[in-house]
Amino acid sequence: MSKVKYRRVVLKLGGEALAGPAGYGIDPERAEEVAAKIRRVKDNDVEIAIVMGAGNLWRGKDGLAHGMDQATADHMGMLATVMNSLALHDALERVGITTRVQTAIEMRAVAEPYIRLRTIRHLEKGRVVILGAGTGNPFFTTDTAAALRAVEISADVLIKATKVDAVYESDPHLYPEAKKLENLTYIDALNMGVGILDSTAISLCMDNDLPIIVVNLWEPRGIERAVLGEPVGTIITR
Repeated sequence: MSKVKYRRVVLKLGGEALAGPAGYGIDPERAEEVAAKIRRVKDNDVEIAIVMGAGNLWRGKDGLAHGMDQATADHMGMLATVMNSLALHDALERVGITTRVQTAIEMRAVAEPYIRLRTIRHLEKGRVVILGAGTGNPFFTTDTAAALRAVEISADVLIKATKVDAVYESDPHLYPEAKKLENLTYIDALNMGVGILDSTAISLCMDNDLPIIVVNLWEPRGIERAVLGEPVGTIITR
């Protein structure tokens, strides 16, 4: 077993992590792929809490574009994150990882309510905890929820696992010559308007000196390498 740098991790996954080739819905095979990656990280004796997004099921901006009330759109998104959480929970259990789902909005028939000390206790017992429904409040993204939960449970790092391999100085799809940034300060990330994380999440991490690592979810051993402290993706620190 390798020596890890970060013992307690909050992993932020977008809903797209569970989507099929079309980019929407929940694909059981994709959920199994994600579960296998998490299993490899867990095998390093790492405590893992996961915050799920909902982009594969619902994007609030689509509702807003049609005049929907933002609070309503955001609450719909929270419910969609719970669906994703349950799907990932099932996949993790099937690869042998004891998992609990907690939600910021109470729905006791399907999940535990989020209670900070209970989350920590689950982690200490070796369980993976999936945290759904964001912060439970509209107007806050799941990125901010991930930063908040990471601070609350005294995580060592927030890992944003997404479809890009790092933060770039500009959009690499539009500017192929864009420089990859391996290290970034919180202030620089805020000044750049880094699109991969919202400013509230970055500010919360900055105020609590919590490192952020941006890594490609689909890169072989990408998350595992980040936990081990190997150079991968972009690390945002003070």
